Amino acid sequence: MSETKANPIPQGKYVPATRFGDLIFTAGMTPRRNGVMILSGRVKTEEPLDTYREAVRQAADNALTAARNQLAEGEHIARVLSMTVYVNAEDGFTSQAKIADFASDYLSEELGDASPMARVSVGVATLPGNAPVEIQLICGAGK
Repeated sequence: MSETKANPIPQGKYVPATRFGDLIFTAGMTPRRNGVMILSGRVKTEEPLDTYREAVRQAADNALTAARNQLAEGEHIARVLSMTVYVNAEDGFTSQAKIADFASDYLSEELGDASPMARVSVGVATLPGNAPVEIQLICGAGK
């Protein structure tokens, strides 16, 4: 397990992650760093996709941090089972899967073989705090 980082700061009445047995479920995580949104607004068709890379990676990092903070000593994330990526996209945007690839790449860098997961990427009309993206993970813990 990597160094322990503080959980992302909840923006409502919820916890960053819960655990049931070996399964860890994260809340939806937006691209906040120290409680501050690093990028806001809708994902636009005209913008280069790379414009959103850092925000997507931050949201994925927040979700992974929340999951890792549910691990007991000596445990690790054995597998990311599922990832849902919500994209606050303008009408006509159809590259949700490419936005989600930024999160998949980040998790692969962090977790290696534990990262190939089932995945859903969904375009939505709005997200909390006008976030461009929100990511939720389901992970399995292992020793």
